[in-house]
Amino acid sequence: MLGKTAGGLYWMFRHLERTENTARLIEAGFRIALTRSNDPASEWKSVIVTSAAQAAYEAKHDGYDSSRVTDFLLRDTDNPSSVLSVIKSARDNARLVRTALTTEVWSAVNETWMLLADRLKHPVPETDLPDVLASIRHQSALVRGSLHGTMLRNDIYDFCRLGTFIERIDSTARIIDVKYFSLLPSPSFVGSRLDNVQWETILRSVSAHRSFRWAVDGGYNAPNIASFLILDRRMPRSLAYCAAQIVENLSYLSEDYGEKTKALETAENLLARLEGRDINAIFEEGLHEFLSAIMTVIGTINVQIEDTYRFNK
Repeated sequence: MLGKTAGGLYWMFRHLERTENTARLIEAGFRIALTRSNDPASEWKSVIVTSAAQAAYEAKHDGYDSSRVTDFLLRDTDNPSSVLSVIKSARDNARLVRTALTTEVWSAVNETWMLLADRLKHPVPETDLPDVLASIRHQSALVRGSLHGTMLRNDIYDFCRLGTFIERIDSTARIIDVKYFSLLPSPSFVGSRLDNVQWETILRSVSAHRSFRWAVDGGYNAPNIASFLILDRRMPRSLAYCAAQIVENLSYLSEDYGEKTKALETAENLLARLEGRDINAIFEEGLHEFLSAIMTVIGTINVQIEDTYRFNK
């Protein structure tokens, strides 16, 4: 496969995953801002920080509130990570690799672009925000379902899935790291009711609230929720699950091309670091330090994938 085609597939699905993650992040911010009426600005700032867009946002805006943050993350074309910008990039990549996609996948991506471009044509009123965010999540699921249902399980499929899980593991790590530590007003709140409520909101931001209730016997507290989101391979947005999927798809590519890559070795080391771990040991190590190291490794894997498969050639 040509490197540009591989890169187009990979980034198409990174962008599609990012639209859904952004929608979930805004929804979580909206929930917390409602419950923390004494300081909603700090929550909206944490949403921007989590999305890695603080510098770009502050270059345009002086303060943080729901209307400006949601508009920046949903529709601002000056923000390359806004939903409108990212879904356009996903569709542009889909056009680039059109012959590698089934008709169903192409149609789903094209439909997503047209629907969201129309819904985000104007600023979204707060009353319409839940419905718009639900549409973004729905369209992402539609494309993902078309991929699962119609694509051959070959290198094309593997690059699509790699894009999804590289983006997803980075997003989950950022949400746990940035939102938890930026939301707590003081270390003295650790273990308090406020602390537990914020962990519960983090669950909602990765669509894991009901899954947690089904899978975990314990209550809503930091060790239980962090363990579920970091180490539980039953949870499809956990770090361990995503790392396992990255290893699996890189292994298939290595078999297809007859060479074990640096990216696969790095991913295997990452998975080994997550397997068999105890969440209390991670807290003792330092949750922020642990997650920062994970995000650094994910960045390395991304570069290694791009270099190995010559995305720019």
